[in-house]
Amino acid sequence: MTTHRRERHGAILRLIRERPISTQSELVDALRESGHEAVQTTVSRDIAELGLVKVRGSSGRLVYAPAGAANPDRLRDLEAAFRRWALGIECNDNLVVVFTPRGFAAALSEAIDESRHPHVLATVAGDNTILVIPASGVSPGGLRSELSEHLMEGAA
Repeated sequence: MTTHRRERHGAILRLIRERPISTQSELVDALRESGHEAVQTTVSRDIAELGLVKVRGSSGRLVYAPAGAANPDRLRDLEAAFRRWALGIECNDNLVVVFTPRGFAAALSEAIDESRHPHVLATVAGDNTILVIPASGVSPGGLRSELSEHLMEGAA
């Protein structure tokens, strides 16, 4: 693989992690903004080579994501786990903390990890709390709000 292609692939992966991109033309524009010239046919080939998939973004639109990214079934499982085990969610400037009944943090932490949520870098579970570390470029407040929606799903 040429250095130019490798750099473009790296830029594509960075761009789709940083912002929602739904179409090849949006990706071409984003690449140009970041200093990489590419045409739609090249981007189409890059998408196939990288194995990108489309997942439902937080806005409800389908967006590009790396292979193995969160999929709807995993996110539904995550919602069910939050309804079952989460008591509350708080955040500070860097981290999100999820509170569970004593003994349930590990199970919920595992559900978060297995969901491969695109906005979560990692989790660390204690007995009744989970530290959720946001992915690069994701605000803790935004992630807290997004995870809180899972907590409220089905609540009436």
